[in-house]
Amino acid sequence: MPSSFDPRTVAAMFDGNPAAVAVLDHDLRYTYVNPALERLNGLPAASHIGRTFSQVLPELRGQSADLEDVLNDVLADGKPREETIRGRTWAVEGPDDGQRFWRATYSRLDAGGAACGLMAIVVEITDLTRQREELAEARVHVALLSTAAVRIGTTLDMDTTCRELTAFVVPDFADVAAVDVFPSEVGHAVRRPAPGVVRLRRAALRGDGELDEQVQRFGHPGEYVDFAADSAVTRCLAENEPVLDEWENHQRGRSAITSDRITASRALGLREALVVPLTARGRPIGALTLVRAEGSPAFSDQDVAVARELAVRAGVGLDHARRYDHEHSIARELQRSLLSEPWGPHLHVEIATRYRPADEGVLVGGDWFDVVPLQDGRHLKAMGDVMGHGVEAAVAMSQYRSLLRLLAGEDLPPHQILERLDTMVERSGLDRAATCLLAVVDRFGGVCEVASAGHLPPVFIDPDPAGARVVPVPVGPPLGTGFGGYRTASVPCGPGTVLFMYTDGLVERRGEDIDVSVERLASLTLPPGGRLEDLLDRVLDRFGEDAEDDIAVLASRIREGPPVVRPTPSGSDGATR
Repeated sequence: MPSSFDPRTVAAMFDGNPAAVAVLDHDLRYTYVNPALERLNGLPAASHIGRTFSQVLPELRGQSADLEDVLNDVLADGKPREETIRGRTWAVEGPDDGQRFWRATYSRLDAGGAACGLMAIVVEITDLTRQREELAEARVHVALLSTAAVRIGTTLDMDTTCRELTAFVVPDFADVAAVDVFPSEVGHAVRRPAPGVVRLRRAALRGDGELDEQVQRFGHPGEYVDFAADSAVTRCLAENEPVLDEWENHQRGRSAITSDRITASRALGLREALVVPLTARGRPIGALTLVRAEGSPAFSDQDVAVARELAVRAGVGLDHARRYDHEHSIARELQRSLLSEPWGPHLHVEIATRYRPADEGVLVGGDWFDVVPLQDGRHLKAMGDVMGHGVEAAVAMSQYRSLLRLLAGEDLPPHQILERLDTMVERSGLDRAATCLLAVVDRFGGVCEVASAGHLPPVFIDPDPAGARVVPVPVGPPLGTGFGGYRTASVPCGPGTVLFMYTDGLVERRGEDIDVSVERLASLTLPPGGRLEDLLDRVLDRFGEDAEDDIAVLASRIREGPPVVRPTPSGSDGATR
């Protein structure tokens, strides 16, 4: 079974690893070898790929068991194995007799809950003195990378990922760590820096122990930090390579540095800074700065390699977070703009609306509402929810609302509007189904005409006696399915009665039947003359706190006033309906 791991990602993580690394598929054929293993075996990668280890190096022997049995055991039970290997390779350099020794660690790789191959990390131990040092470093290196995969990038929030990165490296790898990223392309504009200056946003900063509070004076998270053209950060980003520098020089490279900050830096004993680029898909995201203080060892070549690989791993997570944030921001801005168009005054009806986006862990959805004036002072109220999330759902929402406004001008009963809207959506090729609830209150007849396309039932809140009714109305299929079959129900709606409409984000909860959640809305109350805005505030505070999806709510009420007579249609005999 071939490995499902992306070769480019594997190469990015292990091509620079000083330890020899190979990835084998389920049939023990090589799918990847890094340059260190090419040098160790004396063969190019092309001579490995697609062949088994016994075909590439037939003289290798395991110390405790047959190597093929060891590898099959790892695949079978998923437990890593370490094995001492002896034999000869095709490498020119080596001991006089050609016999060499290695220590190899084999770990299973899983994808989709099943084994898809294994990874081998090999260190030569021919020289026993070097073996102890290299094996210890390799173990630390692999353990660090393995742990990083679990602890960095656990969410799609960029700042959280940056904080996870700094928390991971402090204090085991550095005394202080900072992550600076380029400003987002979506959202409020950031002033342009001076020529040659790189402006980054500090996303995370962490120090070991008492250093954590002390280093905040150098630019706490949320601030924009300017780096001069000759700074370590600017050079690191320009060259896409790690840069080692004295901490004081690193601080002087900031265009806004002061003598007080230089003095404070010296007092903290911060000595050496290692700046590593954070990149993804060939584009710079920002920089990771690692600082060691007096008493800590200087950064070694191995430390630089480890930092670079950690940055590669973090860069992938940050790229996912940035792409998510980019789409999330666009969708949210689109949805907010469409739901906040200025409305003219409503002479005969009070309207209050709210839209609450889901938290940062959930994509924006396609919730929408609208109020369209009709003849005779009536208004068509609509509440809908487009299936799916993201920019596509928000765009589809705008198309649904535009079609509805077009149809509303024909002054049809709600069920006929849904019928025609369903047909128009199907013919338009719009591939996003949507639920929709339409309601028209007849202020003369004291009834509300309601039709539903797969949407949740409306709630009517009566002023006297105060109480709410969750009214089950006939429910047709969602719009865009082409099935039709909608019906209009007439619901008593006297003076002062509030019509409350909502999307499923208000009532859907994990582990609870939605009918139970909807029935809780029957507890809503509003005293005569109470403000609709206050009602919606209470609803969101009470029911929207733990929502996992976007919420849209709308409350409407016929304005109180003297009795009115329905206008006589032109050409009629003056009778009212």
